[in-house]
Order: sequence, then C-alpha cells, then structure tokens
Amino acid sequence: MDIDAFIAVHSPEWDRLDELSRRRRLDGAEADELVRLYQAVATHLSTARSAAPDPALVTRLSEVLVRARTKIAGAHEPAWRGVVRFATVSAPAALYRIRWWTHAVTVGFLVVAVVSGVHVALNEDVLNSFMSPSAQEKYVDYEFEDYYEPGPGFTGLVWTNNFWITWQCIGGGITGFFPLYVLWQNAIGVGSTGGMMAAHGELDRFLSLIAPHGLLELTCIFVAGAAGLRLFWSWIDPGPLKRSTSLAREGRALVTVAVVLMVALGVSGLVEGFVTGSDLFWWLKILIGMVALAAFWTYTYVLGGRAVRDGETGDLSADEAGAYAVTAG
Repeated sequence: MDIDAFIAVHSPEWDRLDELSRRRRLDGAEADELVRLYQAVATHLSTARSAAPDPALVTRLSEVLVRARTKIAGAHEPAWRGVVRFATVSAPAALYRIRWWTHAVTVGFLVVAVVSGVHVALNEDVLNSFMSPSAQEKYVDYEFEDYYEPGPGFTGLVWTNNFWITWQCIGGGITGFFPLYVLWQNAIGVGSTGGMMAAHGELDRFLSLIAPHGLLELTCIFVAGAAGLRLFWSWIDPGPLKRSTSLAREGRALVTVAVVLMVALGVSGLVEGFVTGSDLFWWLKILIGMVALAAFWTYTYVLGGRAVRDGETGDLSADEAGAYAVTAG
C-alpha cells in the first residue's frame, strides 16, 4: 500500500473527526457524522497497522480515535467530584427537606422529656420505683458523672449505641409507629434521669454534662425520627406519584440522611468522649456543643436550602434512579 496516497486520500476525514471531537457542543447531524467518521477511521487504523505499520501514522490515528471515543461515550467525573457533590448538595438537601419534621419531633421529644422529668422529680414513689434511695445517692453523687470517661474506647461505644438508635428510627420508619416508640422511650429515659438529678439538687450538673454532646447527639436522633416518619408519610400521601415510586424516592433520600447522621454522630461521639468528661470549664464544654450544633444547622439551612431551590431532593439523579410516571389521583 502506498502510504503517502493513503494519507492524502483519508487525511480530510481524520482532520474532520479531530475537529468534531474537540467541539464542546454538537448538533444532531454533527453527532451522527462523528460516529460515522469514528467507525471509518477505526477501519483506517486497522488497515494501516496490517498493511503499512508506520509508527507516526498509527500514533496519529490512535490519538484521534481516543479523543473521539471519549466524546461519544462521555467522560466520567472523577470519583472525588461525586463525593464533593454528595457532601455539598445531596446530603444537605435531604436534611433540609425534612427540617420541619425534625423541628416537630424536637418539640414533641422535649415536651415528653420535661413532663417525665417533672413527674419523677415531684413524686417520691415514682422516683423510688427506679432505684432505692441509697442507690439514687450513689448514682447522683458520682456514677452519672463517672459514666463519661474520656477516651477513644468510650467514643466508639457511644457512637455505636447512638447510631443503632438512629437506625431503629430510620429502618422502622415504614411502620409509622416504631420511630415514635423509639423517640418516646428515649424521651422518657432522658427526662427521668434529669428528674432524678433535679430531685437531689443536681439539675445543673445534669445539664452541664449532657449539653456538650447532647445538643448534636439528640438532634441526630430527632432527624432520624423525622426521616422515618417522612418515609411513612410518603406511603400515606404519595402526591402525584405512585405509592411505590414515592416510597422508593423517599427511601433513597433517607439513606442519604443516614450517611450524614453517621458522620454527625461521630462528631458528637468525639465531643462526648473527649470533652464532656474532661477537665475543661463547664461553659467551654457547652460552648463546644453549641458550635457543633450551629455547624449542623448552618450546613442544613445554607447548603441544603440552596440545593433544594436548585431542584435537588437528596435522591439519586434521574439517570441513576430511572424515570417515574406521574399519575392522577
């Protein structure tokens, strides 16, 4: 084969393919032409390799084909971009969408906890039903405070326990009642402990020990409860979607919430493991807890609000989740 004649005849096609591959946008006709030229040039490369293996020509055609293949197939985003998008768009959007559910759960939890605490503090018979007076004194004097032993082992234990509570709320969300049951049990537990401490004149110690980590930790539990209840509600009131589609969409967004809570609970676990039981001033401990909570809600309202206004829901993208049909009634 005459290599010079081969280049002279087909060079315009190679140049045209290279030109189309470098363009940012192509119309329909140009996209069809790109595919057709890619197939033709691939044949030219095969011919050149078998009949006239000129290194310069083979390299030139290979480079043009690689660029064209990328244009046709589309370039994949680096993995780190997906992580960044999840952290700055999908995750805060999922939290923002259930913000009012979270606030409602928070109010309900606190009401139950306060009522429970007052009931325990003002009723000696109820107080003594938990433990004997001597055991109460022992618990109030040092056992409650000694529980918060600084260290990584305690941090891991706390994180595991709290994440299990959140997963109960999330995983049982479809039932509707199970998140309420978990929240009720925890509200009674927190309120009763506070009531016992208050009955012995140690309410200030109770608040100073629970506030540093509890502000973010309890908020995570509230969010988990809200996510579980929102999942149940998506089944009760699916809107314009089929119930199965609404449930699937909310379920995928709920997994996003679970991942965020895993990280947030890790932060509260670090605070509980290294700050709550430390020798820092009590006001500094609480300040650290407040900063952690403020960061969580800033993340939710600023990044989440922006993402939701841009149409994000915390669900997978349309091409990942698949199209869904809107139905009437």
